Amino acid sequence: MTITNGATANRTSPNGVVLGATPAAASGAEHVEVPMAYDAILLASFGGPEGQDDVIPFLKNVTRGRGIPEERLEEVAHHYRAFGGISPINQQNRELKAALEAELASRGIDLPVLWGNRNWAPYIADALTEANDRGLTRLIAIGTSAYSSYSSCRQYREDYAIALDTTGLAGVIEIDKVRQFFDHPGFVQPFIDGVRQALADVAARGFAAAQTRVLFSTHSIPSADAAKSGPHGDAYQAQHLAVAAVVMAAAGVMGAPEAPAWNLVYQSRSGPPAQPWLEPDINDAMRTAASEGVRAFIIVPLGFVSDHMEVKWDLDTEAMETAEELGAFAVRVPTPGIHPDYVSGLVDLVLERVNGTPTAERPALTDLGPWYDVCRPGCCENVRLGFKPALAGIAP
Repeated sequence: MTITNGATANRTSPNGVVLGATPAAASGAEHVEVPMAYDAILLASFGGPEGQDDVIPFLKNVTRGRGIPEERLEEVAHHYRAFGGISPINQQNRELKAALEAELASRGIDLPVLWGNRNWAPYIADALTEANDRGLTRLIAIGTSAYSSYSSCRQYREDYAIALDTTGLAGVIEIDKVRQFFDHPGFVQPFIDGVRQALADVAARGFAAAQTRVLFSTHSIPSADAAKSGPHGDAYQAQHLAVAAVVMAAAGVMGAPEAPAWNLVYQSRSGPPAQPWLEPDINDAMRTAASEGVRAFIIVPLGFVSDHMEVKWDLDTEAMETAEELGAFAVRVPTPGIHPDYVSGLVDLVLERVNGTPTAERPALTDLGPWYDVCRPGCCENVRLGFKPALAGIAP
């Protein structure tokens, strides 16, 4: 596996263009070191239903174009129905938006925060319409996903392009995005704090290191998409593995004489059985570990920024049921949510672009970062669908 550092790679496309970008980013530079005055922040998220009647329409939005029958959607719908048809994600984004506004105000930064979702109201197009109504034409987007893959980066960029097209605001509103922040201290520190606390809790219950397993969990994606993640492939797994190693080292257990083992595991698979997706599933990994004498699990939702449905159902419900079935103890580490370091870090990422911060001065906790400001040609291709117009990156 080879990953090229964003600070040193220099792949460009002779015919590539950066659609809908501000002048500073339009040249396609990997890192934009020119100050840019933005009018607003666009907080972009996945979205989720807010009532039982919303569940199937929401899932149809998520799976549009895939030909998934409604009976299959109903199988997934029971996760949401178990919580009254309400995904926690929209309320979490309301709280994050308020926390960002408070952080900006405390620093004396006059940047309004607009919020739009990919799959449920308020939609990204709604946020762009609001921006236009308020005369806000230069936006810096924060996608609520830290890593590089089609679903966690490029699909957001495609939806920005679609929203500009459907609102008729292409050529009126410009949209840049902050870099993928998987190894930014603001994102990583909450996990370090959580793992430290969980290790102490497990030790207090009398479990030895050899009886403990730390499972870093993230959303599974098709193996073919994982192979195309990032500009050179395999970035999705490499980024998670690198951050997990940082968390373990910072928690004081990496390389210690008696330290619990750790693994990267996956959850929330939704593809057909015949299609290869990243493995192992967290529940399978727990059963394997238990057969090896593990009696305590520390579950770290490393791929997630908040306690949305995949965390509440797949980890807090299913994985905890697996632990109970195995007669094991399990504790789930918090997601960043509105942790002060996370909120402050997101504002810092915006200010990198506002101030044109030199790449060498940008914080990154792994050798893979700081990641690109402007996504590279061919970055995070969807193998099934190919390339569609996407903002904040060089075509295709």
